[in-house]
Amino acid sequence: MGLIGVIFIMYLILLLGIGIRTFRYNKTQEDYLLAGRSLGPWVTAFSERASGESAWLLLALPGAAIAIGLGEFWSVIGIVIGIISSWLLVAKKIRQETEKYNALTIPDYFHKRYKDESNIIRLFSTAIIAFFFLFYVSAQFHASGKVLNTLFNIDQVYGIIIGATIIILYTLLGGFYAVAWTDFIQGILMISTLIILPLVGFFEIYNNNISIPRMLESASVVFGNSNSSFFMGRDGILAVVTVLGGLSWGLGYLGQPHLIIRYMAIRDAKDIKIARNIAIAWAVPGVFGAFMVGIISLAYFGPDYFQINDPEKSMPLLATALLHPVLAGLFISGAVAAMMSTADSQLLVSTSAITEDFFHQYMKKDLSEKDLLLLNRIMILILGFIAFGIAIYSQVVGNNIFGVVSYAWSGLGSAFGPALIMTLWWSKTTRKGVIVGMIVGFITTIVWSNIPDLKGIITERVTSFVFSLVAVCCISVIDKNEN
Repeated sequence: MGLIGVIFIMYLILLLGIGIRTFRYNKTQEDYLLAGRSLGPWVTAFSERASGESAWLLLALPGAAIAIGLGEFWSVIGIVIGIISSWLLVAKKIRQETEKYNALTIPDYFHKRYKDESNIIRLFSTAIIAFFFLFYVSAQFHASGKVLNTLFNIDQVYGIIIGATIIILYTLLGGFYAVAWTDFIQGILMISTLIILPLVGFFEIYNNNISIPRMLESASVVFGNSNSSFFMGRDGILAVVTVLGGLSWGLGYLGQPHLIIRYMAIRDAKDIKIARNIAIAWAVPGVFGAFMVGIISLAYFGPDYFQINDPEKSMPLLATALLHPVLAGLFISGAVAAMMSTADSQLLVSTSAITEDFFHQYMKKDLSEKDLLLLNRIMILILGFIAFGIAIYSQVVGNNIFGVVSYAWSGLGSAFGPALIMTLWWSKTTRKGVIVGMIVGFITTIVWSNIPDLKGIITERVTSFVFSLVAVCCISVIDKNEN
């Protein structure tokens, strides 16, 4: 094992140490799920960014930039707009509202806000969270396999096992305290990776007289995607669809439960503005840097290299090729950090939805705080094992991280985004409107993503969100008129 491997293992030991250290802070359900609503703006901002971007940012986005080229730049724009919109439209209001209704989860908030005695909102939203987060967490486990394969040349299945075990262990121990503080560290590591690695890569290709435009032209021949065109060689309505497809990543930020829980956990709504500015300052160079990692990797290694090698491994490959082993070890740890910071958050949110919303609130189980904490940890084990199985399946059938994340992102964003935005900003939104909107977003994502002819026209990230938004508004108006 080289120096890179030693640095990486030391980093993993640090994460487990944080989980053990924060174990003693979890005395109540609110401590475990929201860190007692005690997070400061810096930890909140870095935690939100680290958990929001996942391995998708450090592995999948660079891979897409290699395979698709400049057309993927619209995703960068969409992501930045989505992050800013979420902090402006959701953060402060949801912090105030969830404290007002004493809600620990998104399903709990909807239930109390609409006085849903039927429990339909609680049950359905819990099911949506559990369903889509299993795929999302599996993508992070799958990413760990790719990184560890690149780093140690071990089979990707063994890499998935190692990554899944570490994530489950420290989420199991520390709850949201561990998640938030490890996210803070990982957020620093991720942004360092996404700024320094592209800069080093740019100077390397400049010194070697490598032409990025020429490599993009070559990639257009190799991949057949018009990599040198921002519109992927399309014009007219097809060019508009290309732009919308990339920008649509921004829509999902309005309804991601693992990001919204960060807003709920900040210690004071007054800290939101500080946290928002920090998060945006992280997002702009971070997302653009991830895109450039892909473009620079394409120029450095050449498009023919990525016909044989997985484009989603470009970040660890570039770091290993260009950087000192200590720095490469830290930055590759950053890739795993991205995966871990998202997977732990999603495991925690899924668990909280099941234990708090189903067992505690719906089933009316009279459980002590100690019993609730134990139940949370049991559910983390169960959900983690299921997500592990999906990750192994994805590895076997050859699914990429980009596609799996897009599916889960669309499902969560369309089911919760329109319902949440309209609830926070439109007083005429009704319980029936929220329920129908969730159902429409959920079903549209599943159906649209599984019909290639429809998906080939426009991504489900657009259609599912728009259909859900229309459903919330129309049903709310009809419901108001009937009443």
